[in-house]
Amino acid sequence: MIFGGTTYSVLVVSSSEQFVSFITPLLPKADYYPVRTVKTAGEARRIANEIGFDIILINAPLHDEFGNVLASDLSEKSNAGVLLFVKNELYEDIYSKVIENGVMVIGKPVPGMMVAQTLRMMCAARERMRMMEKKQASVEEKISEIRLVNRAKWQLISSQDMTEEDAHHYIEKLAMDKRISRKDAALEILGEQ
Repeated sequence: MIFGGTTYSVLVVSSSEQFVSFITPLLPKADYYPVRTVKTAGEARRIANEIGFDIILINAPLHDEFGNVLASDLSEKSNAGVLLFVKNELYEDIYSKVIENGVMVIGKPVPGMMVAQTLRMMCAARERMRMMEKKQASVEEKISEIRLVNRAKWQLISSQDMTEEDAHHYIEKLAMDKRISRKDAALEILGEQ
């Protein structure tokens, strides 16, 4: 197991069964689960909208489009790491089109060891993204609490003729006396609890 019990969900998008046969052994269930495989960009868009994936592997070209637009779309609209496989002679051109969207590109043919190492780098990047998502959620929660406490302060200022400092102390004391959070104290003042 790469990251102590964490598995990474994978979407493989390939019109080629040969590519699926090549990539499948590089995705052991202990590290990558579940692994879903689709053949077209249309199927990939549909399933990616329904299910969040950690890693998306796209083998270009696909039957219904080349794959670079799909890669860019999925990278922009999800938190998944997106890896696009293209022929070596197309690498530079495609890379320049998708890099600004955070898509990784790898030239084919490619040794399995290089793909396995790239997948591990994608897992590390996904872990970093998860940490950032947690931090962002925490910041958003704190901002929400501050807004709620401020609303309660303004209600106390307008209805109880308190100063802002007095309203602040009132909320702090209410929270301390009732052994509740400032958020819950604010909700109580606002009558929303």
